[in-house]
Amino acid sequence: MSRYRNPITMDDFIRDIFLAFIRIHLLHHAAEAPFYGAEMLAELARHGYSLSPGTLYPMLHAMEAGGYLECERRVVGGKVRKYYRATPQGRAALTRARPQIRELVDEVLAEEMSPDTEEKTHES
Repeated sequence: MSRYRNPITMDDFIRDIFLAFIRIHLLHHAAEAPFYGAEMLAELARHGYSLSPGTLYPMLHAMEAGGYLECERRVVGGKVRKYYRATPQGRAALTRARPQIRELVDEVLAEEMSPDTEEKTHES
């Protein structure tokens, strides 16, 4: 029997991984130029991620509360729109995370991309 009361399901495990990557993706875009929530929902959808506003906005608010993003309110078409951009702390976090992400992703994908794996796949 597991010592954990609520073992993580595979769906939850995969979701947690992708939410972490989405946070980095948000930080990446916020470092390039300010964006607003609906714009980012469309950007993420373009990459195949179907996020609800109920998932995205709490994530943005938490990143803002943590000091990684700052928010600027602008009136666009008579409505107030919140634009998010990376703070110096957010840029530093992104700079620190990039080589770590590359190392982990390269290692995880190395087997998939190796010629040995390709041969094994064709032999099956």
